[in-house]
This record gives sequence, C-alpha cells and structure tokens, in this order.
Amino acid sequence: MPDLQLKGLVLSGGAGTRLRPITHTRAKQLVPVANTPVLHYGLRALGEAGISEVGIIVGDTAAEIEESVGDGSAFGITVTYIHQSEPLGLAHAVLTARDFLGDDPFVMYLGDNLLRDGITEIVDAFRTNRPDASILLQRVSDPQSYGVAELDGDRVVRLIEKPEDPPSDLALVGVYMFTHHILASADAIEPSGRGELEITDAIQHMIDQGLKVDYREVSGWWKDTGQVADMLEANRLILDVVERRIEGTVDSSTIEGRVVIEPGATVTDSTIRGPAVIGAGAVIERAYVGPYSAISSGVQIRGAELEHSIVLDDSRIEDVGVRIESSLIGREVRVGRNESQPRAYRFVVGDSSEIDLL
Repeated sequence: MPDLQLKGLVLSGGAGTRLRPITHTRAKQLVPVANTPVLHYGLRALGEAGISEVGIIVGDTAAEIEESVGDGSAFGITVTYIHQSEPLGLAHAVLTARDFLGDDPFVMYLGDNLLRDGITEIVDAFRTNRPDASILLQRVSDPQSYGVAELDGDRVVRLIEKPEDPPSDLALVGVYMFTHHILASADAIEPSGRGELEITDAIQHMIDQGLKVDYREVSGWWKDTGQVADMLEANRLILDVVERRIEGTVDSSTIEGRVVIEPGATVTDSTIRGPAVIGAGAVIERAYVGPYSAISSGVQIRGAELEHSIVLDDSRIEDVGVRIESSLIGREVRVGRNESQPRAYRFVVGDSSEIDLL
C-alpha cells in the first residue's frame, strides 16, 4: 500500500486578544518561546512528519507572518498563503482553504499550539489506519475552556465546544487530521452561538454520518499559548531541554547550568543561572538572569534581576530595585528607575496591560 500523502493547513490568523497588549503590534503566533516564534515549532513539526505542501491561513497580520516564514524552505516545506477575510471559526478556515486542499487528506495545525513530541508518530498512525478523521485529546483541569470529547469505549461519540457541564476532561488538542469529507461537513453546519463555524460541529457531523473518527491521547505536554501564563509555561518546558552553548562574550561573570548565549551577546559582571537563553546582541551587565528566562536579541539588562520571564527584542531593563519575575515584556520597552523628587511611579502603558506593584 503506497504512503498516504498529506498536505498541511496551519491557522495563523486571529487577533490574539488574550495576549494583549503584546498582540496589538505582533501576530500572536510570532511571540517567541525560548527565543523562537511559536509558529516556527509547528512548521518544523510538519516538515519532520514528511509533509511538504503547507497552506497557512492568514488575516490582518499576513505581512508579518510572510516576512517571518518566507517560502517555508527553512522548515523543509513549501508554503502557500491563504487569506481569510475574518476569523469566523476553524471550520470556516478549512472552507477558505478548499482550493488548496482539493481532495487530499491533510493535517490541520493551530499556529499557537506546541506539542513536545511533535506530530510524526500521530501522522504515521493516520497514514497506516486511514480513518476519515483523527483527533488528539489530552486530560485537562478546566475542560470548560476547550472543545471536549465524549467517548464510548474506543469510539468518539460526541464533541462539545466549551461546554458549561463537560462530559469528560478530555480536551481537543490543536492538531487534527482529516480526509476531504470534512469539507462537506463544514458546509453542512450552521454558525454557533459565537457566530463561528466550529470544527467540533463539523467533526460531529462526520460522526453522525457514520464516518470513522478515531483519537489518540497525547502523552507528552501540549500547550495552547493563547495566554501569558501559558506562554511562560511553554517557555519553561522548552528551556528544560535546552543544551548549554556559549557563543557570545562572557567577562567576570558566573554562568551556571544549561545556558545558551548567542553570538554577539555580552555578559559582564553578572550571573546567569540556567536554563536560560540570551539572544544575539543582548547586553547583560551587573545583572542576574535566573532560571526559565528567555532574553531576545538586542535586549539590554543593567543593574537588574530577572527570572522566569520573556523579554522581547530591543527592550531595556535598568537599575530596577526589585526582582522581575513571571513577566512577559514586549519589544522596545524600557523598565527603569528615576531618582528625581518627588518620588512617584510613572507609566506609559498600552491597552489591555497589567501592572502589579509590590
């Protein structure tokens, strides 16, 4: 039996409202985890699974996505960009990609999701078993926040989107495998109360039509990086497996554990305690950078302490009197201390920001 050739469909539209204010100026799929945009992990996983043709659904942030991904060759794939007029649900995104997909089976991957073990094993199982659709499930503590599956033995019998009274704790992970039958089912459903064409409703339609929908439970970690806490947790999980690599300049400093210092970065009179990554061209002086920190390129940290945080490109943190922790700091941000009198806090803060003072 010849190998089943699949296409890839990556969803990279959406406004990223839960990550504001970062996503006021950046696509949520490009916010970095361990200094790599979340979207890049998914594209790399598709390439590693032997999927060469990938369509990327884009919206208002299309130009930024295209600049970051290019033609896909860096990930071992070729990319077709597919514009979605507005985010009207995952099933709507599938219909938007109808011309690209044709009659081919495909993997749909949500661009803000991360799976520790990639997707090669589950794609291979789909190729071997050849169901009409396959979903991934993982047990969660808050199933009301997800699409949830109800099982009868080894069968999926019902899917419900964000139920008030969940029938199980099995949440749908943001990776799906479909044959062309999903297109007819997406055509057949009506918008939900949220005004969206829900992928759970489309898969339910497949089940009701007697088509074979199987599932696999994800054993490794999975993260939907839609909120700040999830971004920081994903950052921690990825940094947990980073390997030590020192390519920048280190002077009169202590580097402990699994630390990556990229070329052009300088660390002077400081302590870096891993796991942590210091991006290219970053400057760390008289500072402490603690575990689970990802410092992006061009960042300057002087006279400050920071841990379990993500700091994006070209920001400055200088002479802060308290340790910064569990923070996501955007691009070109300045965090500092002003000694002028009278003493007061001064903020220039964007929409949907959050500030905690000690």
